[in-house]
Amino acid sequence: MSRAFVKEQDDVPEDLPERPVSANPNIVTERGLNLIEAEIGACRKRLAQGQHDQDKATIARASRDLRYWTLRRSTAQLVAGAGKPETVGFATRVTIARDDGRKQVFSIVGEDEADPAQGLIAYTSPMARALMGKGAGDVTEVPGGEVEIVKLDPVV
Repeated sequence: MSRAFVKEQDDVPEDLPERPVSANPNIVTERGLNLIEAEIGACRKRLAQGQHDQDKATIARASRDLRYWTLRRSTAQLVAGAGKPETVGFATRVTIARDDGRKQVFSIVGEDEADPAQGLIAYTSPMARALMGKGAGDVTEVPGGEVEIVKLDPVV
């Protein structure tokens, strides 16, 4: 095998599948929109660095991610919380009480902003869907058991 053939293989850019895009509406909070903008900026920096370094794998990954975040930005529908919510909806911070006495707080946000470990759940998640439309004092069945909605606030 000639070295030229091996070099040619090394120069082939990484063949990456496109990042999957949700079919759900891309509704976002103001924080979510800012996160999308930050991701676009970070992708542009990685792409520029990859081009500078002539690193085809980095260029491929950054280009793919930039396409994803640019699409998400173009389809983003900003929904801001309007004052004190009466019922659970998008951009609502919900405090629930479980049967065992634990209290949990969830903020219902867009899909790209979701981070369950931080209490940020996507509006499409089973937990969010179970809480939607309920008000403070309501008892409802959610994944993991029955809960009482204790408090509602706008997401800030």
